[in-house]
Amino acid sequence: MSANNGNDVEKRLWAVADQLWANSGLRPADFSAPVLGLIFLRYAEKRFAEVEARIGPVGSGDRRKISKADYQAEGVIFLPPEARFSHLQSLPEGENIGRAINEAMQAIEAENADLSGVLPNTYTQIDNSILVELIKLLGPVEVDGDVFGKVYEFFLGNFAMKEGQKGGVFYTPISIVRLIVEVIEPYHGRIYDPACGSAGMFVQSGEFVKAHAGRADDLSVFGIEKDATTVKLAKMNLAVHGLGGNIIEGNSYYTDPHEATSKAGGKYDFVMANPPFNVSGVDKERLKDDPRLALGLPKPDNANYIWIQTFYSALNEKGRAGFVMANSAGDARGTEMEIRKKLIQSGDVDVVVSVGPNFFYTVTLPCTLWFFDKGKTDERKNSVLFIDARPIFNQIDRAHRDFTPQQQEFLANVVRMYRGEAPELNHGSEEMLREHFENTSYADVPGLSRVATIEEIKAQGWSLNPGRYVGVADRAPDDFDFTVRLGELNEELEQLNAEAAALEEKIAENVVGLLEATA
Repeated sequence: MSANNGNDVEKRLWAVADQLWANSGLRPADFSAPVLGLIFLRYAEKRFAEVEARIGPVGSGDRRKISKADYQAEGVIFLPPEARFSHLQSLPEGENIGRAINEAMQAIEAENADLSGVLPNTYTQIDNSILVELIKLLGPVEVDGDVFGKVYEFFLGNFAMKEGQKGGVFYTPISIVRLIVEVIEPYHGRIYDPACGSAGMFVQSGEFVKAHAGRADDLSVFGIEKDATTVKLAKMNLAVHGLGGNIIEGNSYYTDPHEATSKAGGKYDFVMANPPFNVSGVDKERLKDDPRLALGLPKPDNANYIWIQTFYSALNEKGRAGFVMANSAGDARGTEMEIRKKLIQSGDVDVVVSVGPNFFYTVTLPCTLWFFDKGKTDERKNSVLFIDARPIFNQIDRAHRDFTPQQQEFLANVVRMYRGEAPELNHGSEEMLREHFENTSYADVPGLSRVATIEEIKAQGWSLNPGRYVGVADRAPDDFDFTVRLGELNEELEQLNAEAAALEEKIAENVVGLLEATA
């Protein structure tokens, strides 16, 4: 959905939600399914129509007739006439709309084998008048980008409180996904996401390739998602964006169905992910001797360092990874620190970025973006770039923030300059660059960024918290943002809690040792 019509989209989604809330038997958590199915039809027809206008309808052409295969070669879903959103809009009053939508979904699955068993088919359970209204409301919506992720995020964010949040699961805002993509630069190759959700990471990777004069089919994507419904959404998302790959339902803690990691190493060019934070209850006994955890099995009842190693071990010898992580992971002690120390000493930790609070719909906590690069140049092998992006944000409303395209490009350009690459200036970041850097060449900027050596990181207790390295920018006495400061205090509290947990663990170990010694 474009930025220009974002407000209109949200108004329409609210109207759709009101209809479903008042007139259907659906729970708030289930609102997204019928809406996403209709948006799928709307978006699929938009892309189909664009190709049809360019190459002509099926059966046209002089020397060679245009066929279904020609549309599929263009990376679009082939749509029979009865499966198009415009067909549903044209149905006369009194028509069984639920049956018509179900038949549209069945027709698409029959023509597109990759979507078999994926599309929603329960529309006859919703009252006819509600479906008519939904079609009217969704018809004018302009759809582009990761539309599924946006809609899913909207419904999850606004109705999670009614149904209870999905413990640790939240969907990544597009601006953060785009920043991750810009930093790892997936121009071509194999991309892996073992916590892929509705496939937003993959979609934005495809958009990045197209923006750099490539084709979406230059990428092959491989994902794992635990929730069966979300797997279907991910497959729909890939299909409408012309992305080839494979999404598997599974639990990434215990299985590696794509065989991402072996004793010989990882096989992926890129890894992207936003895993659930601070998950407890993972059965460590099932993970002993797992090749993905070659750096060590973390003792705390917390899955953060299981995820971190899962991402790292899936990379091939030149691979790059970018993922969202809880702030507390950067300063975690005990066995987690030992794992982090090994990662840093490998020279493969490339960039760490602090992001402020309120970027996610369902949680307010700040987060950190971690980036690995196994193909770092010798000049960068002994260093890590730290960026404090907490003061950089666009305030959408009282409770939500994002990065503007300009801010996102600026942050990615800081990384590009650190790597010795030319900055990109497609979204107006030139002024921000001039404000902080001379001659578009990298230099440390207090309060924004700093390159730290491994020795300096060692001196900080192997911390990957950017705040320990970047310092504080000069600011006017009245230049005070309460929300930013609150986020900083929240982050400090999170770190203190992590340290307290580590101390409790150490004390418990010592007590056990004393008891064994006196037994």
